Amino acid sequence: MTVAIVGAGSRGTAYAAHAATTGRARVVVVAEPRPAARKALVDAHDVPRAGVFEDWRDLLAQPRLADVAVITTQDQSHVEPAVELARRGYHLLLEKPMATTEADCEEIVRATEDAGVLLAVCHVLRYTPYSRALKDIVDSGRIGDIVSVEHLEPVGWWHHAHSYVRGNWRREDESTFMLMAKSCHDVDWLAHVIGRRAVRVSSFGGLYEFRPERKPEGAAERCLDCAVEPECPYSAPRIYLPFLAEPDRVWPLSVLTADRTEEGVRNALRHGPYGRCVYACDNDVVDHQVVNIEYTGGVTASFTMTAFAPVSHRKTRVFGTRGSIEGDGETITVHDFLTGPDVVRPRATGGATADDGHGGGDQALVDAFIEAVRTGDPNLILTNGRDSLESHRLVWAAERARRTGTVVTLEGTR
Repeated sequence: MTVAIVGAGSRGTAYAAHAATTGRARVVVVAEPRPAARKALVDAHDVPRAGVFEDWRDLLAQPRLADVAVITTQDQSHVEPAVELARRGYHLLLEKPMATTEADCEEIVRATEDAGVLLAVCHVLRYTPYSRALKDIVDSGRIGDIVSVEHLEPVGWWHHAHSYVRGNWRREDESTFMLMAKSCHDVDWLAHVIGRRAVRVSSFGGLYEFRPERKPEGAAERCLDCAVEPECPYSAPRIYLPFLAEPDRVWPLSVLTADRTEEGVRNALRHGPYGRCVYACDNDVVDHQVVNIEYTGGVTASFTMTAFAPVSHRKTRVFGTRGSIEGDGETITVHDFLTGPDVVRPRATGGATADDGHGGGDQALVDAFIEAVRTGDPNLILTNGRDSLESHRLVWAAERARRTGTVVTLEGTR
């Protein structure tokens, strides 16, 4: 199977590697405007010269050059390549979020349905061995009916500073709001586990820490010039330099520089966006948020996203009529009200970050998608366009509830 990568950033590079790992797919097209990023992916996969493009639009004048297009451009740039490439017969693996407006998401879904191509949205949490094991326990009826769920996403203090204060997802006008950019995974995952449609939602949160008025006295505009940097947990040198000791780790240093030396990293921090003081950036997305959801039948869920925690797997507690589940992304403890506790340990598949493959979810997603395209079986895809559109609508409703201080009733459930 042949693959076109549209957007050769960290996610496009990761999905390209996972596709190659399947042994059933090879990258034959790369479309990326940045020369260094484009060359790195071309070299890694020996992409033929005829398949190398600066702009994905150049593909439109060509006959279809691959079976699959992986769309990993920036969030606001998803809709146009997704729609146009679907119309030309490419099956789509689309990074989340699908798009940054509801109309654009709807247009993508319609385009894939009209073209008869497969669409998989990269909600990788559904695909991890941990999630599959937890879902199997829920579906078995062992804990009875789900009544309520508590779910925590600990983004991590340094990850939040990297991506959502200094990085590409720091501003809504350049990307999207935090709940969509980061936590549409979790809203989708809750729908997957609970198996009911959301009816009402409320939400609270804001930008607490990463503001100019929280800047320590004497702090400079950049960490390398700062007298208080040694005492700051968000120090860029403290965050990034230790990764030099991990030669097999790609992210997050790959976002800063291709020069994996101390001098290269310090130069990037001196001149690039990732060396800025977290209290002197132009960020505006929230650093903490809670979402309360009511599903059909009165089932409820609470979701918390916070920057202020170690980077780790999500933490979940599921409460049922005959038992409960506590999960930490690696171990599942089932408390059966009749027989007592039981511990389930799914196959270990690495850590929670992008560089760790999201607990095995990245590879499992690509495996399922490639097999779905090969066999023509859409049931292998756990996150089709319609399901993802519904969970995205819930995310927009939750953000509307946060901004207005109201409880929002989902359309079609009044």
